[in-house]
Amino acid sequence: MKTAQSKTLGVLGGGQLGRMLIQSAINYNQDIHILDPDPNAPCKDLAQKFTVGSLKDFDTVYAFGKDCDVITVEIESVNTDALAKLESEGKQVYPQPHILKLIQDKREQKQFYQQNEIPTADFILTDTKESVIANQDFLPAVNKLGREGYDGRGVQILRSVEDMDSAFEAPSLLEKLIDFDKEIAVTVARNQAGELIAYPAVECAFHPTANLVEFLFAPAEISPEVEAKAQEIAKEVILKLDMVGILAVEMFVTKEGEVLVNEIAPRPHNSGHHTIEANITSQFEQHLRSVMNWPLGNPDLRCPAAMINLLGEDGYTGEAYVEGQEEAMQEKGVFIHLYGKKLTKPFRKMGHVTLLDESVDQLKTRANRIKDLIKIKSKS
Repeated sequence: MKTAQSKTLGVLGGGQLGRMLIQSAINYNQDIHILDPDPNAPCKDLAQKFTVGSLKDFDTVYAFGKDCDVITVEIESVNTDALAKLESEGKQVYPQPHILKLIQDKREQKQFYQQNEIPTADFILTDTKESVIANQDFLPAVNKLGREGYDGRGVQILRSVEDMDSAFEAPSLLEKLIDFDKEIAVTVARNQAGELIAYPAVECAFHPTANLVEFLFAPAEISPEVEAKAQEIAKEVILKLDMVGILAVEMFVTKEGEVLVNEIAPRPHNSGHHTIEANITSQFEQHLRSVMNWPLGNPDLRCPAAMINLLGEDGYTGEAYVEGQEEAMQEKGVFIHLYGKKLTKPFRKMGHVTLLDESVDQLKTRANRIKDLIKIKSKS
């Protein structure tokens, strides 16, 4: 029987999340094999084995998984049928294939919350643009594609009948637009032995047009009661799923103090990048510990932190260069993470900065300055 250290971990996806997972795995001499369709993916020179191939093709995913002992993902859009076959043949696949399949469809995800009495915004399932228009009395609402939406794609806000032209001509859902006070996220992790931990809640601020997280602040400025409620809900979600792995639970806090689940991600997530420097155990090490069934690590926050996403500047496409990096490096508590992506385009995630300070108020001022200082542009 193989020991934990001798098991090969296969990861579907070789982007920045896989890259940061490998950085944690190096400390444990943990071999990682990567499958990614991009021959120049950020993980290509870091993994013990890097395979170029489609994450959605049954035969490709199945053949890749045959050479691994444990299989996980850094992206949800993968072939779950191949993973289910590998699981039936004795491979350990975490998160489990049926959970990935459920999360791939936002319609099924919302129904799961409803069936398990997990608080979430009211919603209506729609199949066509016509069925969205037929429910105009439900406005204002958010129209979300059932499948293939990510990073703000596949999401339309419909405030009035005039916005109906933007409705999706595909299976989607109409979700009541929440007049929220804050958007927060709680990351939870669970291993095969049943250990369960939760990270302190973080507060997310989104880019006004790209619908991507622009800033993150930890800890979230919420009451102890809301913090406790958010952690309890996040734990309930992973337990109801009976999931092994790490799970980011994005939530709304309403002006009345109600906490509602928005969406979940069964992998390391943008809302946990700060944990590399700011928490005792990073989300990437925790993901490794959870899927390998190692003891889970302490999730406590060491000190207040901010995370700034480094997005490709609008109007620049081509070979990337970083402006303002050396100036930012002179500041205390600044940690720059570049993702190894050679080409930039508008709003592409190119890296992030973690900023540590003694107070959240100071962090907010400094985070805006760092955002204005570091720019990802193209050479031409």
